[in-house]
Amino acid sequence: MIRKIYYLISVLLFTTLVSTDAYASSFDERFMNETIRFEFQLCGNADTTFVIEGDYYEEGFWSGSQFHLLNDMDYGNYHLELVNRSNNEVIYSSGFSPLFQEWKSTAEANQTMRGYDHVFRFPKPKGECLIRVKERQFNGEEKLLSEFTFSPKDYFIIKEQPIKYRKEIIYGDGKNVSHKVDVVMLADGYTEQEYDKFIKDARRMVTALFEMKPYDKYKNDFNFIAVFHPSLESGCDIPGEYQYKNTTYGSSFYTFDISRYLTARDMRQVYKDAGTVPYDQIYVLVNTKKYGGGGFYNSINLTSVDHPLSEEVFIHEFGHGFAGLADEYYNSSTAFDESYYNLKVEPWEPNITTLVQFDKKWKMMVSEKTPIPTPRTKKYKKTLGVFEGGGYMKKGVYSPKQDCRMKTNTSKGFCDVCQKSIARIIEHHR
Repeated sequence: MIRKIYYLISVLLFTTLVSTDAYASSFDERFMNETIRFEFQLCGNADTTFVIEGDYYEEGFWSGSQFHLLNDMDYGNYHLELVNRSNNEVIYSSGFSPLFQEWKSTAEANQTMRGYDHVFRFPKPKGECLIRVKERQFNGEEKLLSEFTFSPKDYFIIKEQPIKYRKEIIYGDGKNVSHKVDVVMLADGYTEQEYDKFIKDARRMVTALFEMKPYDKYKNDFNFIAVFHPSLESGCDIPGEYQYKNTTYGSSFYTFDISRYLTARDMRQVYKDAGTVPYDQIYVLVNTKKYGGGGFYNSINLTSVDHPLSEEVFIHEFGHGFAGLADEYYNSSTAFDESYYNLKVEPWEPNITTLVQFDKKWKMMVSEKTPIPTPRTKKYKKTLGVFEGGGYMKKGVYSPKQDCRMKTNTSKGFCDVCQKSIARIIEHHR
């Protein structure tokens, strides 16, 4: 029996090694070890979306995974694909959920049109490719929005010398970036004289993150590096209080007229500064005492730093931007209408369900003794179940526990489902 187990382990290890070598070989055959930053705009209204092609920039070496090149988890409201023109093979794909997608669900989107800046980064291909931009529709199906031709030989690819801002490693050694989660931390609303405060704030946030499960077990899988582009003024915009500051990224509260909702207006500058170091995720720390933040899957994370709950918000927003987790609250004010999720479609986010395809979610983790749906009563307070309410909706959307860091800041941590989802994303970067 021992020999059989040893043999099985040997076969699995051999298979893993062969698979890893094959992936590495596949990357080298298709890509150069460089990064392309594609800037574009998502535009439209509640019923229409179109894409405006922008510029292409060549950044440094590719810091993303060379082994997981496809969006095999199917996360995100938008998908971008890099397709080899010679054989129509998808060689790279990624999902993301931008601010524009949320704006489409607001009342304003029924009355007017807007455009939002976005960026898609991909390893530089060796041959000519097509870039396909797709949008997940309300019925769950994908729609092709636009298709652009990209040639690695195009002399319009901009190759600028990056500005050398002050940088400091907050956690990790900054090495082995293709196998780690690399997070660049940017400063907004910090003046030249507030560099030390920015570094102190960054270390405080990262320390809080690693005290939380499951991040505490995955410390060695992360690199955090701070990039300091000073602002002319300290603070940020708070339009509802008639306060305006000249900052690097134009961070502002009152997004969609929600006091706590913090976003950055100058996304191009965000990505330009982030691209001066290897990164997978962007986190903007905003130098203000006001409570708030924002997180967008595979796009950007933001939090204010001087509110008593800033560490909790930092962790919550990273759940959105990094792990693709949905909000589990349903009784707080939002700018979205009551039909944000289609109750006939299973949401892509791993921590909520409409029960349409619950088999693909956490059904196997729920005890047979636990009723589905699960009542929000004291009896099931600590039970992993299926509780109605989540994703901003009181009815028809369900979450795993009565409380979680994706629901409230008073929760002691993430529920089991969120922890499992976060761990999966981390391991996906290895």
